[in-house]
Amino acid sequence: MMLVVYFLFTVVDTTAKWLIGLGFPAFQMAFLRYAGHFTISLGIAARGKTPLRHRKLPLIILRGALLVIATMSNFIAITYLPLTIISAIAFSVPIIVCLLSVQVLGEKVGPWRWGAILLGFIGVIIVIQPFSVNYHWAALLSLMNAFLLAGYSLMTRHLTKDVPTQTLQFYGGLTGTIVIGPIAWYLWEPAGSWLVLVMWAMLGLCGWAGHELLTRAHNIAPANALMPISYSYLIYMMASDVLIFALFPDRTELVGIAIIVTAGLIIWKRGR
Repeated sequence: MMLVVYFLFTVVDTTAKWLIGLGFPAFQMAFLRYAGHFTISLGIAARGKTPLRHRKLPLIILRGALLVIATMSNFIAITYLPLTIISAIAFSVPIIVCLLSVQVLGEKVGPWRWGAILLGFIGVIIVIQPFSVNYHWAALLSLMNAFLLAGYSLMTRHLTKDVPTQTLQFYGGLTGTIVIGPIAWYLWEPAGSWLVLVMWAMLGLCGWAGHELLTRAHNIAPANALMPISYSYLIYMMASDVLIFALFPDRTELVGIAIIVTAGLIIWKRGR
């Protein structure tokens, strides 16, 4: 399930980058991703299979809002950065989750994991290259996206214990549609072809399916068991960069990526 999840997320990011390259606004792509997601969730809710009331509704909406802001910042970032860099910075999420778990959940972290947290952020700095001519401000958006996704991950871990998957999906899609809708309407560009319409639909369908499987996977297996599989995302995104956009990571970026992956695997191993 997790291998499919990260393939679907790669399809979403690749499709969004392609469409933005054709001249469509990033906010319009983010809206289409959530509008499609919400349409599917609304159809399921109409069949009476989605509990819409829950005592943790404020937290459910906050979780959705974190993902919405992360999606918007991510879609802006992919306008300027290769998908490989986006995914590499995204892999600082387990490192940030480990850091936040100390502050938010009161978990104990030993010297190995503290060292891995430091190592991971060194890797992020190498990937971003803040003092290089290759530096782009969009990398900071991608880093902000990682912090937002870390918060989203912690909230998902908390909420999936007693909130149905369909409830999380419904409010996630609803929040994104309402928040991004007015901006997308103001910037809207017409499709112009059936191919573009199909790609628009893919944004919502793949986004919904990815988060559906992601939530279900977390209901089946603990996060520590799922974490190493997430590195398939990096492979998918690098393949997309090379095969579709003809973008190849340089040596410095590969070194930074290797350091981030190493740090993440250390945290996973010690966490077990």
